[in-house]
Amino acid sequence: MKNEIVTSDITVVGGGLAGVCAAIAAARLGQTVSLVQNRPVLGGNASSEVRVWVCGATSHGVHRNARETGIMGEMFVENQYRNIDGNPYIWDLIVLEKVKAEKNITLFLNTDVHEVEAEGDDTSRTIRSVTGWMMGSERRIRFDSRVYLDCTGDGLVGFLAGAKFRIGREAQEEFNEEWAPLVPDDITLGSTLLFYTKDAGRPVKYTPPSFAKDITQTTIPMKRVIRSGDNGCAYWWIEWGGELDTVHDNEKIRDELSSVIYGIWDYIKNSGKFDCENLTLEWIGSVPGKREYRRFVGDYVLNQNDVIAQELFEDRVAFGGWSIDLHPPQGMYATAKGSKHMHMDGSYHIPFRSLYSSNVSNMLMAGRNISASHVAFGTTRVMATCAVIGEAAGTGAALCAAKGVSPRELHGSHLSELQQTLLRQDAAVLGLKNEDTSDLVLSASLSASSTLTQLALEQSAAVMPLTAHTAVLVPADPFIEGVELLLDASEATVLTVELWSTGKPQNYVPHTQVTTVQIAVAKGSKQWIKAPLSWHPDTAQNAFIILRSNPALSVHLSAAPQSGILSFKNMETADSADFGDMHHHQPVVDWSSKDFVRKPLCFRLLSPTSAFTANKAANGYKRPYGGPNLWSSAALTAGKPEWLEASWPKPVPIRAVQLTLNDDVNEDLINLHHHRTEFEIIPELVKDYKLQAYIGGDWKTVAEGLNNHTRHHTHTFSETLETDRLRVLVESTNGSARAEVVEIRCYS
Repeated sequence: MKNEIVTSDITVVGGGLAGVCAAIAAARLGQTVSLVQNRPVLGGNASSEVRVWVCGATSHGVHRNARETGIMGEMFVENQYRNIDGNPYIWDLIVLEKVKAEKNITLFLNTDVHEVEAEGDDTSRTIRSVTGWMMGSERRIRFDSRVYLDCTGDGLVGFLAGAKFRIGREAQEEFNEEWAPLVPDDITLGSTLLFYTKDAGRPVKYTPPSFAKDITQTTIPMKRVIRSGDNGCAYWWIEWGGELDTVHDNEKIRDELSSVIYGIWDYIKNSGKFDCENLTLEWIGSVPGKREYRRFVGDYVLNQNDVIAQELFEDRVAFGGWSIDLHPPQGMYATAKGSKHMHMDGSYHIPFRSLYSSNVSNMLMAGRNISASHVAFGTTRVMATCAVIGEAAGTGAALCAAKGVSPRELHGSHLSELQQTLLRQDAAVLGLKNEDTSDLVLSASLSASSTLTQLALEQSAAVMPLTAHTAVLVPADPFIEGVELLLDASEATVLTVELWSTGKPQNYVPHTQVTTVQIAVAKGSKQWIKAPLSWHPDTAQNAFIILRSNPALSVHLSAAPQSGILSFKNMETADSADFGDMHHHQPVVDWSSKDFVRKPLCFRLLSPTSAFTANKAANGYKRPYGGPNLWSSAALTAGKPEWLEASWPKPVPIRAVQLTLNDDVNEDLINLHHHRTEFEIIPELVKDYKLQAYIGGDWKTVAEGLNNHTRHHTHTFSETLETDRLRVLVESTNGSARAEVVEIRCYS
């Protein structure tokens, strides 16, 4: 046996996406990090060993403008570029490469931490070291750090350190949660194994193993959706163990899940009910994907009411948007549907107080083990949300290590610094503005070569009957005086149009009706019909304009998307047969955008807009929030670059420039691709650009980006620039007709 001691500023235990993002975030802030993972690959449930989709705030496209940014966003966009077909092994490499790119991270794979040295009493404890065994190498490694992050999912490190935790479901009365049981219990969500199939191009027989479950003797064929062409996460419902101990009974749970998969495949191949002659079983998981175990108690326990109300926590550091998604305790054997869902109206906030232990002074947590009730955990548990929580916790850990303070002290005395650091790193935080006093652009004046001021989508690519209520969302910045709509009418009729506000700035549902009009429409095709809807809101926000259903009318869909514009159809009762039971009255589900992906309604805004002016690139917001929050040029033509310029009354010293380019966070991306887009690179992203400084009476190129496919860029200069004017010159995009920049920052 070889005994070793590894010393670093921070030790992160757990190499799922929460741990990966925590380690990267801390390392980028200059702290040395030991990242310890007990498997041979990173990614946890997202890895090629388990192959669960990385879901997050978009909720499979239910929520708008909700895709995560920051480190998780980087991995989504990189995977889209390099792995558009969703190969799970390429995804492994993208995650691994992201870690290996950080010189401050030392990675320890195949290292199982099962010893923790901690001191203190039950009310206040401190971790002194954690020790792991590196399998296959006979190395016993002790990790000494100032700060520890438990990103293990199961919460083993915190448990061994004496951190307060919970397992199971709280009683309804504790947090007044509608979906909590009347009496507390130890029931959790179960675990899942997945499988993949492929077409062998010739007939393939299948002889099941002796231990395969005869699923015809269960409720599975009657209560679950089985299709020969489905595999992977389409079988998320192969779940069991919620009434057992998902850790101590892990082997029993795996064996049961495995027997059912072989039985499902026997049913598909040999029942005669499916067209599957050429299909073969390509892969079956051997590591159960766990959903739930310990949840640590922090200084705040996030609960159902916080999530549904989208509570605006002062200490918000991350956001989520997946529905509260709870499953029956019996899993795949339940007679109820495999899941039930309660959606909030838009993305919700996650407080920093839920990311550190209430009684272990130097421990933070990230992932499915954060401080949340069982019901709230039903949404925070999905991996992209775990990832952005990881980035927030890792950022907090880095500041704690640098300042020599506890997470609680960081919250009490340095909360603004934590939040501003997250914004500077492009992390997924909502509703916070850039107030970084060292950002020189906050004292600059911004101008541009041109600005998009007239919003119109006039070129028709398709026609859709107005058989359901249909809507278009536009920015009301600073006001609107109505819209024109491109319609066909089979007969003379009357169109009813309503204008609604959306409530919270991150929401994209009708909330409060502002005004309504009725317009006579003559029989005819491709008519521009004017709807005079006047609204002068107190602050710039989005307007949700509803066209009431009318079978005599059809609307036209545009040939191209437009940033800041969304379209919706009212589904009234969403088809959830394949997914689960939906809670009553969920506007975000009722109003679907699935029919309008990159082809919103044709319209003309009757008033000019200020939603895309140059100063939007320095208004403090890094993503859509009450408006698009970006600068857009009026157009972009070959050979005629567009530019965005920051200028100061006198020269300022600039050593670094940060650019955030528009990667359309409304586009739903996923690592293993339940859908395939037509493009590898988000079309709105700037492709070729130059940074130019005005020096000695002339523009000098000081940096450039060529063939770009990513969102966030930092250009650091070897020598300080002294200039009173700096601009980003956009020469081309990856498909968009306009140059778009979300934010520009300058630092000395």
